[in-house]
Amino acid sequence: MAVADFEVVYVTEGGAERTLPLTAAWAVAFECGCPVRRFRSRKGQRHLSGLWWSATTGGHVEFESWLERDHVMALDFDAAVVGIASQPFWLRWADERGWRVSHAPDFFARRADGSAVVVDCRPGERRKTRDLAKFDATARACALVGWEYQLVGAPDAILTANLKWLSGYRHPRYRVPETLDALRCVFASSTPLMAGAESVGDPIAVLPVLFHLLWVHELCADLSVPLYEFTPVRIEPSGR
Repeated sequence: MAVADFEVVYVTEGGAERTLPLTAAWAVAFECGCPVRRFRSRKGQRHLSGLWWSATTGGHVEFESWLERDHVMALDFDAAVVGIASQPFWLRWADERGWRVSHAPDFFARRADGSAVVVDCRPGERRKTRDLAKFDATARACALVGWEYQLVGAPDAILTANLKWLSGYRHPRYRVPETLDALRCVFASSTPLMAGAESVGDPIAVLPVLFHLLWVHELCADLSVPLYEFTPVRIEPSGR
């Protein structure tokens, strides 16, 4: 498939629908637009949709399942990401029979360097043949326009559990200036999490600030293993 075989339909921040060739899509700020379709809740539905408050954008990002929630949380945590949108556009093309096909990816994320990643979330066991054809076509379209494409399934369980915990402290209200400064001093070199917190003050007051600093990458720890009281924490020189 060539770049001319695709067109993109999106909704502007003001609610206007726009259609354009794929060749022009690279210049569109999809991260600032509106979803091209909305999620509807109904009694007895198997998935759970909702809104994720993004610390990256200061707004809400829609998700249609727990799997999507976990992946938008990971995008929100990613220090390179500066913008996130759900259901960012319809990608349309004709299949080998000449039938028109449409697909709306789950997420579009903009990185600080201007690059972009398009994400589809689908567990491996639920990837039907017709869906795989859409994912393959979307991957080709993204490659043609210079975007990264990711088809993702269940994320790492330990990393996700750690991010769920830290995400509870992602809001800027946890940036207590005097505690921030003290924690930066304590963790200038690698120090166990709880010991460092206790050296600053009452852990009940200090830990939320510490977890916030881990979320915003001003402090860092190995999140591939469970966070616990002896987890080594240190300052992150390339903080967010």
